Amino acid sequence: MTFERRPARRVPGRPISEQSDGTRARTPVATAVRLLQPGGVLLLAVAAVSLVAVVDPNEEGHYPTCPFLSLTGFQCPGCGSMRTVHALAHGRIQEAFALNVLTVVMLPLLAYFWLRWTRARTLDRPARTKAGHPALIWLLFGVIVAFWVVRNLPFGAFLAA
Repeated sequence: MTFERRPARRVPGRPISEQSDGTRARTPVATAVRLLQPGGVLLLAVAAVSLVAVVDPNEEGHYPTCPFLSLTGFQCPGCGSMRTVHALAHGRIQEAFALNVLTVVMLPLLAYFWLRWTRARTLDRPARTKAGHPALIWLLFGVIVAFWVVRNLPFGAFLAA
């Protein structure tokens, strides 16, 4: 015996992209709606990089000073990141590495996570709730703390912005 599948009908109270059988529609409109969040994040990132590319953070008075640097005199792991993004936006990769190597190394990782999220939304798969294995997250945390400490020690002056 074969059963014919009836077309999905609109159920009040459910999102338009969700069908009556609980699955989500794979129409171009539904896909576009699912891509609104990753698209919004991309738009904000492009706007932020564009602002930093146009308004030079190397000139005094354009951006506030790092609060940690102001209070302690030590550089945080993010010190020099805006100048790094400015250098990268202008194609000066060597200068970017000299300002904050951690930022340059982390940008591809951020791009990977954004692409993974966008792909999951495009295929209508759930985005993972965990970024990775806890050991990897602790390793990343350790690298950031080590970078923070070493760049403020005399022998790590080459890491200072």
